Amino acid sequence: MDSEKLIYWFEEIGAKNGHLVGNKCANLGEMIQLGVRISQGFAVSANCYIRFVEETGAKQEIIEYIRSQDKIEGIRELDEASRKIRAMIEDKELPGDMKDKIASAYELLSKKMGTHDAYVAVRSSSLSEDSVGASFAGQFESYLNVKGNEDLFNKVKKVWSSTFTSRAISYRTIKKMAPEGDSIGVAVLAMVNARSSGITFTVDPVTDDFSKMIIEANWGLGEGVVSGGECVDGFVVDKESLNVIKSHIANKVQCVVRKEDGTRWAEVPAHMQAMPCISDEEVKEIAKVARYVEASLGCPQDMEWAIDQDLPFPDNIFWLQTRPAKVETKKIDSPARHIANLIARKFGGS
Repeated sequence: MDSEKLIYWFEEIGAKNGHLVGNKCANLGEMIQLGVRISQGFAVSANCYIRFVEETGAKQEIIEYIRSQDKIEGIRELDEASRKIRAMIEDKELPGDMKDKIASAYELLSKKMGTHDAYVAVRSSSLSEDSVGASFAGQFESYLNVKGNEDLFNKVKKVWSSTFTSRAISYRTIKKMAPEGDSIGVAVLAMVNARSSGITFTVDPVTDDFSKMIIEANWGLGEGVVSGGECVDGFVVDKESLNVIKSHIANKVQCVVRKEDGTRWAEVPAHMQAMPCISDEEVKEIAKVARYVEASLGCPQDMEWAIDQDLPFPDNIFWLQTRPAKVETKKIDSPARHIANLIARKFGGS
């Protein structure tokens, strides 16, 4: 496969191509190979990022700035370094051929979605972020409801610059890693008109019980689940029978919804607050697909999905991400880990 390409459609890639597009994109491609329904889209390759920082001079600026600092340790110093470095990336213009390639892919994706300028999610896909044992997991940024070429160009650069958050800079400093940061791919996915969204662990990540799966969900977009709120529906599913062992239907007063200029938290209508946001058949289908993906990829998975309100079951379930579930360590600092701990407390940890 051509390592110099700037754009790869998810259909072109698979699990072995993480070095080209990052692990999130590679895993999405792998799910297509497995016959799993994902949201349509394409990957902006890690090579595109490498070329961008080299051709625009951003790489050298970053290196020189970091070398000019005696120490970048305290919160204030880290925040200042992050602000300056991110501006070095975001203020640069994309080279013309990169704009053309990204715009052409976006135009084709929009046509596939039956529209002129499709709403898309622009998500980070680091070469290490979603791999087993990754220390950067969950650190880089994603943007929802992006529309139009200029908005897309800007959000791609913001995802690239998010490799220089305060937290990421601190980690690299401690680990004595290269100051210019990681190579990173970007996933561009068509937005699902989500009625409900959620996460699925194919192992109980708190007790490491491989016989159970954990599903959490809320109305609207998935950020209403992974942001760490407690008002989400939860299900513990037996992996063999796919029967729900325990469930908790929360009083879901808020959810994340799409707006013209992005997303926002909104009040859930009163009559929907105490209703399950996913049906019994949807729970079983989500669990069945997650079990299949785990078996196919050979390790427990941490997965995200959304249910399109305009399509009939089971064609309404779209998978947005899968990555190895972290089960070896109990203290991983991530929103998904926080959610898993919450549900474990609700159900007494069993």
